[in-house]
Amino acid sequence: MSTQVAPTEAPTSSRSVAPLRLRFGALGIDAAVVPIRAAGRVLTPPADPSRLGWWRGGSRPGADSGTVLVTGHTVHDGDGALDDLDLAALGDRVVVLGGGERITYDVTEVLLLTKAQLARRAASLFAVNGRHRLVLVTCESWDGAAYEGNVVVVAEPRTPVSD
Repeated sequence: MSTQVAPTEAPTSSRSVAPLRLRFGALGIDAAVVPIRAAGRVLTPPADPSRLGWWRGGSRPGADSGTVLVTGHTVHDGDGALDDLDLAALGDRVVVLGGGERITYDVTEVLLLTKAQLARRAASLFAVNGRHRLVLVTCESWDGAAYEGNVVVVAEPRTPVSD
């Protein structure tokens, strides 16, 4: 799975952290997060399907603005960290850990998009400016030979910050 992203990098904040782990309790996800870069405008998740990739060109968890983009694999026969991302529900909690910090987000959107729809919406979904949020992306709709679409989960910072 590859995702197209904008070429600019996001501003940082003194409260922001590089993510090291992501936990999505409702889906049983507890995965290591590694930084990844876009080759051109294409972002490819880590080769290890049990790990997630955080786009270093985007925002960091805890930043004042911009999208924290995390991507990972879905494996049609299991073992991908984001295999069940399509089962996310509004209000589900996602926790990002890094630098001794715990940043909590609540799911506000679950989108099933074709690859063409995702490409058309990439600039707004993965914006490095604008309101701060977490966006999780993986492949979806296995047709027996390839994935035809993507699942995109958008989560807003939990307010007030409490767990």
